[in-house]
This record gives sequence, C-alpha cells and structure tokens, in this order.
Amino acid sequence: MLIRLFINHKLMKTIETCFSPALFEPENNKGKIIVIIDILRATSSICTAFANGAEAIIPVAETEEAKSYKDKGYLVAAERNGIKLDFADFGNSPFNFTREMVGGNTIVYSTTNGTGLIDLALTANPATIVVGSFLNISSLIRWIDRQEQNITLLCAGWKKRFNLEDTVFVGTVAERLMKTGRYSTNCDSTHAAMDLWSIAKNDLRGYIEKVAHRSRLREQQLDDCIDFCLQHDFTSCVPILQNGCFIGFNS
Repeated sequence: MLIRLFINHKLMKTIETCFSPALFEPENNKGKIIVIIDILRATSSICTAFANGAEAIIPVAETEEAKSYKDKGYLVAAERNGIKLDFADFGNSPFNFTREMVGGNTIVYSTTNGTGLIDLALTANPATIVVGSFLNISSLIRWIDRQEQNITLLCAGWKKRFNLEDTVFVGTVAERLMKTGRYSTNCDSTHAAMDLWSIAKNDLRGYIEKVAHRSRLREQQLDDCIDFCLQHDFTSCVPILQNGCFIGFNS
C-alpha cells in the first residue's frame, strides 16, 4: 500500500504559484503550462473578447509597438494605469469588448501589467501559455486537467507587487485542481492562496472591496466592471497563445 501511494504521488502533476513578475524564475518553469492571471481587468477582458467573437488577440508589452500596429490598421486596446491611451480604439474594460466592436476582428492588446507578463512567461520556454479568469474558470480547469502537465499560476500583480484579487483566483484554481486527486503542491504560495480563497469565497464581492486596485478603479470611475469580472463561467473559451497571438478554444 505504501509503495502504491508513493507511485501515485509521483504520477501527480504539480501546482506552483508566482505572486508577482518580480518573483518569476524562467529556469524553474521550463516545459510547464503557465496560466496568466490579471482578473482586474486584462485576463477578464481577453476572455470577454473571445466570448464576443474576436478572431485573435495579439498581446504587446510596449506602447510604441501597440501604436505601430494601429498605424498598420489594426484595432488596438491599450491602457496605462487604467487610462485608455490616446491612439487606442478602446481601453481595458471588458465592457469595451462588445460583439459589435470585436466580432471577427484581430485585436492588438497592451496593458499596464498583464501583457508584459506574457513576454516574461515566454522566456521560460513553457509548454503552453493560457489565460485565466473567473469568467472562464470551469473551462480552464477542464482544459488544464486534460493536459496532464505541471502548471504555474502566474499573477500580474500591480507594477511587480503582490495583489489580493489575483491571489484569491489562484486559490480557487488550485483548490479545484487538488480536488481531482491528480495534482499536488509543495508550494507555500499556492497554500497561502488557497487559505485566502477559503476566507474570501463566501463573500467574494465583499472581500474585493479591500483590494488596492478596487480603490484605483473607483478613483478613475472605472469600477463598473468589477461585478462582471467576478462572475463565474461567463464563457467556455480558453485563450491559448500560439505563434505570438491568443486563439480562443472552447473547452
């Protein structure tokens, strides 16, 4: 029995968590699935775009690169510190990504935190990069479970600092994966995220009231999308990075 338990444990896939880009170590994430998490608002907006028929999303980290795509005729969503850039077609609220605006189109996307994180993740030579949010959580869990690979949950945070909203999302993803019996973790960050989720889950909206980015969005009158971003399973789409752009796959 002990031998069988040992073998089963060795067959389990691992869950690691990185709370900030400043903590990311590419050499320790090679060949893993990396889940990009920035629920207020980048990854929620990406999921919404695909739910509303976007063809593809090209993430770019730098403002000048986004502007160069605009000059080539692409639709561009771009913001810094929550504010839409003057050359962009729209900003970073999921409500900008309507079917009328994005349906059938390729969107170039640049944000304060989220899109730079994708470039960082690529330095690890991962197996795959996918986008996670509450809006696609059940589909994300199903897709991850089918891959049978080790995963890293990579949080955008805020300007390389820890944040609560991405962390509680990590907690529910880790909890759901652990319940399958096919994943294990020896990562303190993952355990901490699950502990925070156990506190937040009975009143997630109330918990989010305390997060710093909620205050930033309120000050800029950009907080109208918070309830939407906390909605579970708005879409079955899992955005997956392929050849430099995200493509939406239904799970």
